Amino acid sequence: MSTTWQDEIAAETRAGARISDRFIVDKVRAAVLTQRLPPGTRLPEVALGEIFGVSRSVVRKALTRLAADHVVSQQPNQVARVRAPSIEETRETFAARRLVEGEVAALLAGGSTPTLLEEIALLVEREAEAHARGDEPARIEHSLDIHHLLAEHSPNRVLGAMLTDLILRTSIVIALYKRAGLASCYLAEDHPALLAHLRSGDAEAARHSIHEHLQALEGLLDLSIRETRIDLMAILGQGEGVRMSLSRG
Repeated sequence: MSTTWQDEIAAETRAGARISDRFIVDKVRAAVLTQRLPPGTRLPEVALGEIFGVSRSVVRKALTRLAADHVVSQQPNQVARVRAPSIEETRETFAARRLVEGEVAALLAGGSTPTLLEEIALLVEREAEAHARGDEPARIEHSLDIHHLLAEHSPNRVLGAMLTDLILRTSIVIALYKRAGLASCYLAEDHPALLAHLRSGDAEAARHSIHEHLQALEGLLDLSIRETRIDLMAILGQGEGVRMSLSRG
């Protein structure tokens, strides 16, 4: 992102806006999707309230929304945590996404508008550029945007909604199980190949491309949980302020 968390807060304040539960939801979800906020991370209401400068009631609303979106887990009388899917759920998630996204890609092959193809091509280019300069958060963001475009433009709206949910779940899974020491899950040829198939109208090739892409991503995972320590303020904001080291213990 081009601005810091504080810059965004200040801009909204100057405009007379209040920091809403939706703002917090978007911030936490973005941190999870870009793998900066790993699964299992504790999200105490007090800490989030101090970071965002809001009451605990606003934080509770945000956490409830995040739980409904399968981003966090909430148990009675326990601190909310970013969801940590099991190995079995991980495999099931990838299997479901292969089926759904493969079908969406097949439906879009040959039926995509020039505008959509141009948007995908631009994102493919930006993803490659971000990888080349070592900007992994930006690369992940561009990669996710490619898949979200497929979901948004799916001719079958039910499949599109299912895909949107599966993209988020898969991103959480990758954040949890990405092999230690693996700098990036970038697969340089996959998105250009998908774009080519969408342009050519080859439905089966588009479906197969998605299947291979997701199979390769799953193959990059180490299906064992690793301990980590998270600095919540460093992820959701920068600079001095509340600094809380949180573990997944």
